[in-house]
Amino acid sequence: MKSADLLKITKTHGAPVYVYDAEKISSQFKRLTDAFKGVGQLRLNYAAKALSNISILRLMNSLGSGLDTVSIQEVQLGLLAGFKPESIIYTPNGVSLEEIEEAATLGVQINIDNLSVLEQFGSKHPDVPVCIRINPHVMAGGNSNISVGHIDSKFGISIHQIPHLLRIVELTKMNINGIHMHTGSDILDIDVFLYASEILFETAKNFKDLDFIDFGSGFKVPYKPGDIETNVEELGKKLTTRFNEFCAEYGKELTLAFEPGKFLVSEAGFFLAKVNVVKQTTSTVFASVDSGFNHLIRPMLYGSQHEIVNVSNPKGRERYYSVVGYICETDTFGSNRLINEISEGDILAFKNAGAYCFTMASNYNSRYRPAEVLWYNNEAHLIRKRETFDDIINNQVDAKHLFDVKREKLVAK
Repeated sequence: MKSADLLKITKTHGAPVYVYDAEKISSQFKRLTDAFKGVGQLRLNYAAKALSNISILRLMNSLGSGLDTVSIQEVQLGLLAGFKPESIIYTPNGVSLEEIEEAATLGVQINIDNLSVLEQFGSKHPDVPVCIRINPHVMAGGNSNISVGHIDSKFGISIHQIPHLLRIVELTKMNINGIHMHTGSDILDIDVFLYASEILFETAKNFKDLDFIDFGSGFKVPYKPGDIETNVEELGKKLTTRFNEFCAEYGKELTLAFEPGKFLVSEAGFFLAKVNVVKQTTSTVFASVDSGFNHLIRPMLYGSQHEIVNVSNPKGRERYYSVVGYICETDTFGSNRLINEISEGDILAFKNAGAYCFTMASNYNSRYRPAEVLWYNNEAHLIRKRETFDDIINNQVDAKHLFDVKREKLVAK
């Protein structure tokens, strides 16, 4: 997308605003399918938690994607967006048995990640196909909050608990049709991922009626020029060869599944905010925008870096700025960034804002959540309205009657 397109969107829909480029999403989907074209059966399940707007889900469905969900609400969104139940995998963590049973009644693929629930569900519903999430005890992820395959993680059934797992399956006679892992986000070392895959292959040998093996996702995307990223083409060649070998050994052509989220939508997203104040202090120059970590929490939560560009003055002289928000506590998007000269009223674009930005937004400080816009076929389409004050108070119950104190009239003596 061009700066002029982004500026036009802010004039039409205001700022702050999230913008998603459908063409970039489509090209990322094709890049991943091309990397694994040597696999007989490939299924990409888009991770809805990255960006769950129903129009984005419809776009994914139109591309031929399945859907990875982690809550019953995401399952319901996926069905509403047109996904067939069998193309949705439900991988919750720490939810009630009742929620898992509700998902099962909707006909989606169940993925269970702990022994207790596995035993309870298998005892009650032995005929319902179940995938098992394994914890391979392999560390991946650029931040401890997004590394989920290590030994201290709450996710998955430990590979050291395989004997117990097999005993549950044997006693319940439940139907295991898939094996799954997810090491975490920001995979940098392909060999580490392949090592974890070998653990998954070894585990799969214990189950004779599998339909698929799900390798999760976590492909790293670049956040700045020259940044490192997962080499999905190299991974595709190596894992395809090994997967096809395993299928030959297993005696059945299985489906290779992935659950990309950030990889598909991160680079497609822009978050646009207007500069309210340019403030010179004794140590730095602050550019304060009409937003904060209530709209883009990743820099404060994960220490993530989002490239920031001045779309109002793309050819201006570069100067150093610390870009901060309007939230009433430390609220920094980027410190000492080299950005084209900023003036009050300029529009700044935060790149890589497609994943885990709106979905993690809040009404902190009672601020409104922004609009979302889809750039599709060179046109801007509003896919979520900007919130209003009515949205802030809509579900609140004003208990003012509790505080109407009746006071006796003062009588002059």
